[in-house]
Amino acid sequence: MANPDPMSAASAGAPGEATTPPREPPAIPPPSVASLPPASVPAAAASGSDLAWRVVGLANLYRLLLPPVLFALQQLTRPTPTVGASDPQLFTFACMVYWALGAIVAFGGRGRWRSRHALVFVHMLLDTTAICALLYCSGGVASGLGILLVIPVGALALLAEGRASLGIAALAALGLLTQQILAVFAGNAQTYDYSLAGMLGAVLFLVALMAWPVSSRLRESEALVRRQELDLANLAQLSQYIVQRLRESILVVDPSDRIRLINESAARLLGDNVAVPGALLGEVAPRLLYLLSTWRKDETLILRGGAGTFVADDGARVIHPHFAPLGSSAPAPIIVFLEDTSDLAAKVQQTKLAALGRLSASIAHEIRNPVGAMSHAAQLLAESPALSSADRRLTEIMQDHSTRVSGIIDNILQLSRREAPRPEKLMLEAWIRRFRDEFCDTLQLPRQRLTIDPGSEDIELRIDASQLHQIFWNLCQNSVTHALPHAAAAPIELRFGRLAGVGRPYLQVADRGPGIAQADAERIFEPFFTRAAHGTGLGLFLARELGQANGATLLYETRDGGGSIFRIVFSDPSRWADNQHQAAH
Repeated sequence: MANPDPMSAASAGAPGEATTPPREPPAIPPPSVASLPPASVPAAAASGSDLAWRVVGLANLYRLLLPPVLFALQQLTRPTPTVGASDPQLFTFACMVYWALGAIVAFGGRGRWRSRHALVFVHMLLDTTAICALLYCSGGVASGLGILLVIPVGALALLAEGRASLGIAALAALGLLTQQILAVFAGNAQTYDYSLAGMLGAVLFLVALMAWPVSSRLRESEALVRRQELDLANLAQLSQYIVQRLRESILVVDPSDRIRLINESAARLLGDNVAVPGALLGEVAPRLLYLLSTWRKDETLILRGGAGTFVADDGARVIHPHFAPLGSSAPAPIIVFLEDTSDLAAKVQQTKLAALGRLSASIAHEIRNPVGAMSHAAQLLAESPALSSADRRLTEIMQDHSTRVSGIIDNILQLSRREAPRPEKLMLEAWIRRFRDEFCDTLQLPRQRLTIDPGSEDIELRIDASQLHQIFWNLCQNSVTHALPHAAAAPIELRFGRLAGVGRPYLQVADRGPGIAQADAERIFEPFFTRAAHGTGLGLFLARELGQANGATLLYETRDGGGSIFRIVFSDPSRWADNQHQAAH
């Protein structure tokens, strides 16, 4: 892979050197993520030069501190300075130039070097020239300042590769010898100091030789760390790719109820525009926040049925969340799995109908006939003139409950014998007007008791018209039975249109009745649940089942100002063929 850092590019070493570490292998992304943008790869590669820059940083710090210290030592030891005694003015000038050049290299040199060799050569040339000039001004190697070259030689030898570290020592030793010759000619040093300069040069070579194996190991470790960082970057990128493209909808919520992570599937359920990392969960999905808060109070609590669900952002899907703590910290972030119940309902639909079919066969023979016999016997008994009024009341109770049981049996048989939907195109506005006329004529209601509030445009549906008629009749019948007696002046409103944002067609019934209690609202679609004295509890259950068979969703919500709204959200007509294909399988 291309390395944006020239220092790292130069770290491969010279050809033929035994100490050169193996070149970094290219990062090969998995086939499934070959199209991923390599955003993290350059960062991973660039981080391999951090060790080199740390060494350079220490050398720069040494270079910025040494001149002020030597200048202060010269000034504090006047009139017989410890350092710079041979030429005080040149010593002061050398300190100033050394510090200025060191500052330029330290603050303006990063990222401007074509290779590591050039970096090492320039830094070593600067240190050797400056320190040898200071030695010359202080009387040569006899001043003891030659030891100051040990640190630059050792540091820069770590950055050099192979025999280049010996070249650094050679450059420093040559500088020592040159300044010593000049000092002797100028009368600032003695000729017997040549041996001392030779020994100091040998020390510098020894330091370079000791740094040679250390440098090789550091480069190998650097290459290994760079490969590991690259592998980790690729793994992190792969993990992010997998999470974002999971079919399962996942989001992570931190203890402050902010979304920390959310994948594409979950964002579509909660709203692409608002469900983003950093958003408050209460602003995105208040119902989901309520369910999460309930779960946090008691993690063993399992909310079953509608009590543990909420409606997706498109208003057409019912979502069941599952919660799990992420990690062992307290409080821990929560990972939320969002399950689309419509998918699950489609999978179990055929199994449910098969079970109902077997049950209905038994009901027809084992329950309906005895119930019919009891009802007939009660009718005959009621015709007896010898019965008292109390006994006649008992026969009425027997007949009423026999009729109720017969109604339950009829609903179950109707559900189990339901034929597959036969979709047809229909225009919703014309259909709802014909339905309103038929419904009012049958129940002998004035037309103004059922008002139609049309949308801005007519809507075309593909649905089984007879099953839609059955669903909507059931909903309107419930409103007439439960709402009109309590709100005689308020009509039942029939409305159709398209949901904002997603554009899916809908048809709803809204009334101003007493509404449904919150506790009961979670269970109204369960079979056999009813608060009515003579209800069977199968009407809404059957309506939702018929809707799901047609790719539609039946939802309930409380109406502002009091009352109830039952809304049928239809599938997109363009997807009807897909829905029918899934239902057939």
